[in-house]
Amino acid sequence: MIREGSLEEISDGKLYGINDMVRADTNQCSGCKSVCCHGMGKTIILDPYDIYQLTTQLSVTFEQLLEGKIELNVVNGLILPNLSMQNSTNACAFLNAEKRCEIHKARPGICRLFPLGRYWEDEKTFHYILQTGQCNKDNLTKIKVKKWLDMPELEQYHRFVVLWHIFIVRLREALVDLNDDNRHVLTMYLIRTFYATPYAKDDFYGQFEARLSQAVTTLAMEEITYA
Repeated sequence: MIREGSLEEISDGKLYGINDMVRADTNQCSGCKSVCCHGMGKTIILDPYDIYQLTTQLSVTFEQLLEGKIELNVVNGLILPNLSMQNSTNACAFLNAEKRCEIHKARPGICRLFPLGRYWEDEKTFHYILQTGQCNKDNLTKIKVKKWLDMPELEQYHRFVVLWHIFIVRLREALVDLNDDNRHVLTMYLIRTFYATPYAKDDFYGQFEARLSQAVTTLAMEEITYA
């Protein structure tokens, strides 16, 4: 979820690295005065790693997720998947009867970050921020950023986040010069290449970078590098 405004308006005004302590620990949300995961609309945008986690850990296909768990919507010109909200409760489709997350181990990156967010300094550099006015729980406690993220292979994940960010930014720039038909072709290529085509288990990052390299060649884009 992208929040508009200055750093001071959307956060505590500080930038954090993975080894910094931040007051973000909800202590498993015990004693929370309201529940998260409601009324998020179309804002929980999913990247390819999120879909990889969901499909592999739930043993489902991308198409099966589209049957009520996720949906496709236009985000700044590109068609991307997001978590669905249930019509009856306006809650995330993965929230159970006890109002707890059913996919905690496979939760998307935006959910994993919360109440943290990313602040992009430039195309390749981001920091973590503590978002204000987002978590309703009182008395959050301090925790190291990387422990809060609880992300295996964090360095590889960071590399993926940067490469995907650059790719999406450049695709959106390219949309300006395309007509509606070509925009649709491009966005469908994006969905098919990075979301709908399954990734082999335990080899996401290598496969993603191979697909990214092929996409850059196919779309005649400038080479995308991490360093």
